[in-house]
Amino acid sequence: MGDETRARALDNTDRSLIDLLQKDGRASFTALAKAVGLSEGAVRQRVQRLLRDDLMQIVAVTDPANVDLTRQAMVGINVDGVDPRDVADKLSELPNVHYVVLCAGRYDLLAELVCRDDDHMLEVLGEEVRKIPGVSGTELFVYLKLAKQNYSWGRLTA
Repeated sequence: MGDETRARALDNTDRSLIDLLQKDGRASFTALAKAVGLSEGAVRQRVQRLLRDDLMQIVAVTDPANVDLTRQAMVGINVDGVDPRDVADKLSELPNVHYVVLCAGRYDLLAELVCRDDDHMLEVLGEEVRKIPGVSGTELFVYLKLAKQNYSWGRLTA
């Protein structure tokens, strides 16, 4: 973290490639080229640039409940006496923390925890999150049911 990132411009072809890969991350360069009207080599270069420049990642997404991680929660975190970015960096190192954002409002940070069960959640919260220097308070929002999970930001228009 620490480094400030600036949004980079994507053209319509980049957005189309991202959209296609979000639908099928294993699509061939040949199929992508046909869909966007470029050569296979041009598509390969674009996809490699998008990956290299951290404009996208191609990953496998699982349902945590299907891989024995049945307890998920968002934790609102208040920070006192230290820079919240330092706490965010420490949170990002924890293996059961999958999402960390600095925010404005009631909490300084939000972090998503994914754990095996309630006992594991208590352990991660009490022994890892709350012991980070500067964490002055937490509020846990336990997920009861996932209503929507979507990673289609590439479909947004400029």
